[in-house]
Amino acid sequence: MSQTLLALYGLKFNPFSPELPTEAIYVPPKLENFCWRIQNAQIGEGGFAMVHGAPGSGKSVVLRLLAERLARLAEITVGSLCHPSSNLADFYREMGEVFTVPLRPHNRWGGFKVLRERWIAHLESTRRRAVLLIDEAQEMRPAVLSELRLLASARFDSQPLLCVVLAGDERLTEKLRREELLPLGSRIRTRLATEHASREDLAACLDHLLAQAGNASLMSSQLRQTLCDHAAGNYRVLTTMAAELLAVAAQRELAKLDEKLYLEVFSPPDSSTGRRKAAPR
Repeated sequence: MSQTLLALYGLKFNPFSPELPTEAIYVPPKLENFCWRIQNAQIGEGGFAMVHGAPGSGKSVVLRLLAERLARLAEITVGSLCHPSSNLADFYREMGEVFTVPLRPHNRWGGFKVLRERWIAHLESTRRRAVLLIDEAQEMRPAVLSELRLLASARFDSQPLLCVVLAGDERLTEKLRREELLPLGSRIRTRLATEHASREDLAACLDHLLAQAGNASLMSSQLRQTLCDHAAGNYRVLTTMAAELLAVAAQRELAKLDEKLYLEVFSPPDSSTGRRKAAPR
């Protein structure tokens, strides 16, 4: 959204954009508790954590918020995988880039050894584990997930070397029930289920976004209620509808977003008149 349109409504940023500033993210208590656990316990203890839920329920937002908070901590190495569907060779290539370790993908043992040595040295000097964040983890191949499990611990599984946070939809939870992945599933110590949001949670999120953007009265109270009623418990659906309304309102230079605008934008066209006219034929 251009600065001209932002100025029209006195907004510092578009409150419904995917590029929302991290500090403006709505953080319900459940999410706050999960982040606290990772920041204050799991980077010291190591091991696996998981965020799982339906598309649009906020999994990627959790990782974004977590990455921002962990980056503020001293002596913490935070990396993320951008291509979770990689095969084993490409997985090692990306891990080498993430942790700045020269690896030869054809020499898997060499890569395995060098990565673990890097993490052990980091742990001995800082007493904190490096952190690996993986979004869309349901796309990861079982062989890669198993390899990650083996990579991430030493001393007969008694010394976690890495803190890994997996985020994925219901396919991830189903995948971890497969026989070859049961050892990984049993090692997940911290879980966050991003379930369908209640109407109250959606309303609190909408109020928070508008206030953070600088115009808490941008929408009428009736429109807020309507958006929450039609968002199907999904934060992404909520912000997508709100973004569409804001774009239309800006185009028309409306002073405020209200229920009338919602009906004009989202009500299905009434084709009954056309059918009545066609009947006499």
